[in-house]
Amino acid sequence: MEKEDSNKPKPPVVKVSKKKKVVPENGIAHIRATFNNTIVSITDTSGNVVAWSSAGAQGFKGSRKSTPFAAQVAAEKAANKALDFGMKKLEVHVKGPGSGRESAIRSLQAAGMEITVIRDKTPIPHNGCRPRKRRRV
Repeated sequence: MEKEDSNKPKPPVVKVSKKKKVVPENGIAHIRATFNNTIVSITDTSGNVVAWSSAGAQGFKGSRKSTPFAAQVAAEKAANKALDFGMKKLEVHVKGPGSGRESAIRSLQAAGMEITVIRDKTPIPHNGCRPRKRRRV
């Protein structure tokens, strides 16, 4: 058996640079505020996700995920990512009854985004599924 010569010069490795995303100035911020977490996704007008973040992704665990501060941190992070891509104006769509609704919107504005519209898209049943039993404290 012949050994392969390990001293042979290897061909040079060509580095392929990452394509920069082309993002329009206008976008939509989808805020999903549940009782347990807040998820912020920023998309372009056709629905392709540009940036996203959530309270859990920012290191909050357990009941701290559901706080307004966690929602604020998550929205700030997503807004900064979108600003880096060149997005400036946002339409905000809010879904869910969670405590992070208002603070997420405020922090998007504080991060330097211009908010044009705020829409509440919380799904309301027209007497669909039976709700879970009431909590007795």
